[in-house]
Amino acid sequence: MPSQLRIPAVYMRGGTSKGVFFVAQDLPADPVARDRILLRVIGSPDPYGQHIDGLGGATSSTSKVVILSRSRRPGFDVDYLFGAVAVREAVIDWSGNCGNLSSAVGPFAICAGLVPAPPEGLATVRIWQANIGKPIIARVPMRGGEVVEDGDFELDGVAFSGAEIALEFVDPGADGGEAARSGLFPTGHRLDRLAIPGLGQIEATLIDAGNPTIFIDAEGMGLRGTELQSDVNGNQEILARAEAIRAHGAVAMKLVATPGEATRTRPHTPKLALVAPPTDYVAANGRTIRADTVDLLARIFSMGALHHAMTGTGAVAIAAAAAIPGTVVSRVAATDSEGKLRFGHPSGTLTVGAQAVEANGAWTIEKVRMSRSARRLMEGWVRVPAGTMA
Repeated sequence: MPSQLRIPAVYMRGGTSKGVFFVAQDLPADPVARDRILLRVIGSPDPYGQHIDGLGGATSSTSKVVILSRSRRPGFDVDYLFGAVAVREAVIDWSGNCGNLSSAVGPFAICAGLVPAPPEGLATVRIWQANIGKPIIARVPMRGGEVVEDGDFELDGVAFSGAEIALEFVDPGADGGEAARSGLFPTGHRLDRLAIPGLGQIEATLIDAGNPTIFIDAEGMGLRGTELQSDVNGNQEILARAEAIRAHGAVAMKLVATPGEATRTRPHTPKLALVAPPTDYVAANGRTIRADTVDLLARIFSMGALHHAMTGTGAVAIAAAAAIPGTVVSRVAATDSEGKLRFGHPSGTLTVGAQAVEANGAWTIEKVRMSRSARRLMEGWVRVPAGTMA
């Protein structure tokens, strides 16, 4: 028996995230055995928090896995399953989607032969997001029979430009269907008050669009909304405060029974996001973001730390909440007449668009649009010690 397993895989960047991509048939069908292999691929659990013996990057943006398969669902090309891998714990959270890596699903599916594509123009890939039971439509540029990865599309938070991949998150709000989620506003309210021990009452919007997300005003955490990772991620008091709000929000959204359960078993969702009115600030690359170029400021916590830019599903939730009156987000800034919103995040700015409709007092998000880029970083085989399967 060989000392290491050899498993086909591709290491990809999608948006401002990176992850290891697999075809489902190359992994064990048993979820326990599968997760054991995936943890070892990433290098978790790592008590040193570095992922030295794996492909993970020891951050919430770079400790991720994706599994794709041909879809048997009518009208869809591929099923897409996403796992957020904890760094220090042996936990893969399968509770939600990664909006950034969604942009890499179409290119990977085409390159892996899972989806036919035209030799030129745009290939439309219809994706079933299996974690949350929702459709995503990706439009992938093709040239000479190959996926186009180079281009002049710039995405704040990514050092180099690439080819634009347009994404549509169709009907991203929860509907209580296959994913067992309980509606766009799980509590039935656009504004709630969360009682947080040591912090008191925190006003919040609890929305399930893209991923379950908790929105609060930045000042509710004693912040301005202009913070960068360096301002937050070394401050254990701020991180503990954020996790307390997130965990209690998870209970209010009926995702877990207790705050402790949210912290132990569900670190990926819900997300906690902060919003604030526009003001000038300096982004992570040293560029000044002027207040008159954005509609609001947003910061999001992911896997226990402030994200270096904005999660893709966080952008979906921002667009959805901004399109609906009476939310924490829309009272700071609402989408314009075309449903668009431009917000500032730690690495720069991002524009999103949402189509929202109201019927009999109930709101529905028909779709959220955004663009990302994606690129294959390495392809071949990952090696995993054979003893991982024992």
